[in-house]
Amino acid sequence: MLGVLVMIGSQAMAQFNTGSFGNFGGGGGRLQRDTSQRNLGPDTITLKYYYQGDPVEHHLDSSVADFYNNYLRIPANYTTLGNTGSAARNIIFSPRMQAGFDEGFHAYDIYTFNHENARYYNTTRPYSELQYLIGPKQEQVIGVSHTQNRNENFNFSFDYRKINAPGYFRTQNTNHDSYRVTANYQSKNKRAHTYFSYYYNKLNGGENGGLRRPEQLNNSDYSERRTLDVNLGNTDVPTYAFFGTTIAVKSQYAMRGIQLMQQYDWGKGDTVKVNDTTQYYKFDPVFRVQYTFRSQANSFGFVDNDPDTFYYTRHYDIVYRGAGDTIRANQRWRTLSNDLSLVQFPVRGNLAHFISVGARFDHTQGDLLDDARLQFNNLALHGEYRNKTKNDLWDFSAKGEFYVLGRNIGDYSVSGMLSRYLNPTLGNVSLMFRNVNREPSFVYRFFSYSRDSWYNTDLAKENITQLQFAADNKQLRYNLVANYYIYSNYTYFSDYMHSAQSTGIFNVLEVIFSKHFKVKHWNWYADIAFQQVHGNGPVNVPTFWTRHRIAYENRIFNNLNLMVGLEGKYNTDYYADDYSPLPGQFVYQRTQRIAYNLPDVTGFLHFRIKSLSSYIRAENLNTFLKTNNYLAPLYPNNSFGLRVGFRWWFVN
Repeated sequence: MLGVLVMIGSQAMAQFNTGSFGNFGGGGGRLQRDTSQRNLGPDTITLKYYYQGDPVEHHLDSSVADFYNNYLRIPANYTTLGNTGSAARNIIFSPRMQAGFDEGFHAYDIYTFNHENARYYNTTRPYSELQYLIGPKQEQVIGVSHTQNRNENFNFSFDYRKINAPGYFRTQNTNHDSYRVTANYQSKNKRAHTYFSYYYNKLNGGENGGLRRPEQLNNSDYSERRTLDVNLGNTDVPTYAFFGTTIAVKSQYAMRGIQLMQQYDWGKGDTVKVNDTTQYYKFDPVFRVQYTFRSQANSFGFVDNDPDTFYYTRHYDIVYRGAGDTIRANQRWRTLSNDLSLVQFPVRGNLAHFISVGARFDHTQGDLLDDARLQFNNLALHGEYRNKTKNDLWDFSAKGEFYVLGRNIGDYSVSGMLSRYLNPTLGNVSLMFRNVNREPSFVYRFFSYSRDSWYNTDLAKENITQLQFAADNKQLRYNLVANYYIYSNYTYFSDYMHSAQSTGIFNVLEVIFSKHFKVKHWNWYADIAFQQVHGNGPVNVPTFWTRHRIAYENRIFNNLNLMVGLEGKYNTDYYADDYSPLPGQFVYQRTQRIAYNLPDVTGFLHFRIKSLSSYIRAENLNTFLKTNNYLAPLYPNNSFGLRVGFRWWFVN
């Protein structure tokens, strides 16, 4: 191993990390991380990356403070059905604010790669990262990443992530594989740019329909949770393998995407002299033509080869036909997209100050289980103005997208954001406005399976307005996000198979606050979310959700960054959404409230030695005192388990 790996903006002493709630309802309420920096030694690497359409550069984070975001990559505010890799949703209200066609299958989105989260790197040396986690009940998570510049003009990267988790409960095992390749090229004269992104997600999520007899959870005879009766796959004798796992009842999703973006710039170039022997060519674009091609193919399915009579009759009105009967659902969608944009940069040397206008043409084809085929087109016009000043004090953006022709005619999305860095004491504050008018996702209008099809054609367009105030203060170590939503024509699943739409207007208020308290080597990371629904909106959210980490952190022996402590999560009782396995949708319900017996408590030991990080976690300690907490009706959380994870960095 090559000495001490030092990454710009990432080397830490007593690491400070307030964590992240992910994307708060699409409002960008992402908490900032900060790590102190040592002097760079001879064995160094400069590595930065960009996201699509974002001119701001990012750096890797070596912090071990937040297991969920930095390692597991599932924000702590997401709740699953109890197993790693199972269907998940954000416990913080987060409506889908995206205009245009949408299939509507998002229960497994948190585990996927896509073009929006693809990273385009630039690095001075080849960089590799390996991740491995082993958990209870043969749970394993593997991650592999590599990026390198073949020369100063070309970089490529590769990512692979696997989740294989048999789970505590019968027929709840998951087996996911995700791949991603990115590349970016810049011509020698710095006028032409090419960005390439490819991803493939193969997701297999076991569906057990929840506990058949919840009272068994309190019976000591069922301390081995796999002996509990479940609603789907109860008679299956499970066998597990890291590769080729057989899942009796499952949702099976496959998502592929290719994107090729090409840019050509006109502008002014200069040769900059560094010293007597070194000089480089600097090019500042003034005008850009940008073309983007996308091909996306998604399939969403469900299969049960030995359906349970009572469960399907009760929830789907399906009558059992005898041995060999199968319940199956499948949809396949493909979209080809062509986008042409014109971009102007008013201020030389500031790529974060630009004006962009363009048009996108989409052709979509859908193949449904009953051999029906849908084909339609969409034409959307879009524009953006962005001005992030060179001194990083002001950041303003305004965006608009309008569907002028096609199936989604009338859909639009407009937004505006103003951010100002005040000073080190007051930090950064921002205001944001967004309004989206969108056709409800296709799954709300039509769904077919091997027995029947249902339609709901009486759905109006949804309209969502979001107002946001955010404050981020690194000196005082806090982050505050306040969201206010105004929602009309909210579309949802009212039972396991049928959609409905609320015709009235309702409001949702969210206040999310995070604070890092530090006294010598003792640290308290507090995350608190308050939510309140005004009106008769069919939305269930807990009034309070909170996570706390109390830890002792220290740097020992000059290169050991140690963090040891307790972590707890809790939310107030509420009518948590149910889950319908056949269409893969969360379901609004008002019959069963979900309440915590005790907070979910984890004891942890995290540390980093040079380029090796380790996570040792004793999770769900609360189950030694009380029975498992429920995450959704009939879906309990896991019992006590030990997880050990590693993360290695290599500089070649």
